[in-house]
Amino acid sequence: MSNLLEIGMITKTHGLKGMMKATSYLVGKSPIKEGDELIIVQNSQNIPWIARAFIAKRGHFFLKLEGIDTVETAQKLIGASVWLSKDRLSPLEEGEYYWADLIGLGVVTETGELLGQIEEIFPTGSNDVYVCRNAGTERFLPGRVDVVKEIDLVKKLMVVRLPAGM
Repeated sequence: MSNLLEIGMITKTHGLKGMMKATSYLVGKSPIKEGDELIIVQNSQNIPWIARAFIAKRGHFFLKLEGIDTVETAQKLIGASVWLSKDRLSPLEEGEYYWADLIGLGVVTETGELLGQIEEIFPTGSNDVYVCRNAGTERFLPGRVDVVKEIDLVKKLMVVRLPAGM
């Protein structure tokens, strides 16, 4: 699923005709339109579906899939993740990355000290925070240019300068 990006998770049904509500992982303008193919991942199965409606709201979206026409059918997809081909997304600016590309990167300091691996990311409003774990140690690294010095997706490595006191 390297060419796919997780864009949300179905959390509940909406109405009686198969519409679903999902938590959105998208930022900015929605790239989804009617007729686009989405991949729904549930119980380790990747199932392609055609979007019949997609309404983005702040922090969530409403989704109608072809063939899902009842609340009972939609309920079976609660908890499933929603994925989209990356080629449907706008190109990223220099120095921008998808979270999915950063999770799993090894993290080292400028002096070569291994800090661990990025295991999760969360937004704070001013910047993202990278959760770096290594053998029971957990560090919260701010995603700022004064901390993150280099990201190499090919080498799967992030080089950081730790703020004073870390």
